[in-house]
Amino acid sequence: MATHQELNRSFMAAAAVVLLLATTARAGIEEACLGAASRDSAVDYAHCVSSLSSDPQSRRDAADMHALAAAATRMAIEHAAATEARFDGLGEAEESPRARARLGHCLEVYGAATDVLRDALDNIRARVYGRAVEQIAAALGAAERCEDAWKGEEEQRNVPAVATEHDREYGRLATVALGLTAGIA
Repeated sequence: MATHQELNRSFMAAAAVVLLLATTARAGIEEACLGAASRDSAVDYAHCVSSLSSDPQSRRDAADMHALAAAATRMAIEHAAATEARFDGLGEAEESPRARARLGHCLEVYGAATDVLRDALDNIRARVYGRAVEQIAAALGAAERCEDAWKGEEEQRNVPAVATEHDREYGRLATVALGLTAGIA
């Protein structure tokens, strides 16, 4: 039977290994984000690090640029799909036909962006990085295209305000995916 001291040493050794792995993962993510931000000024380094660090898969694969590019693209897909669903819900609840039409436009824009990003992820997995970069770049403008539909409208009051932050986060995630993928293209 193990003594209290032996159990304590085993626990401390395990904790040290976990801490070392977490530190190594963070360093890999920081290095990847630093590279992406240095290549593309649109990549927000702090956002890149926090987004990838919050994802268990990214932390596990932090030393693999291919895996990080795939993870960032997957995160952008998830956010685009969530944004699409949000616009769908807002459109169903909206009474104004003009606002509903604009929400419908945003729904289409994000649906297309989600599809293109899924194709980009397939290309990343197949290591066809140049094509993936083109696709992510094409999907990147979804937030602006959606917000442009609302410019100059009085109906801008609360509907876009609800979705604007979601729009911006999608753009930031897609920019990270683009920056990481371009770094291995």
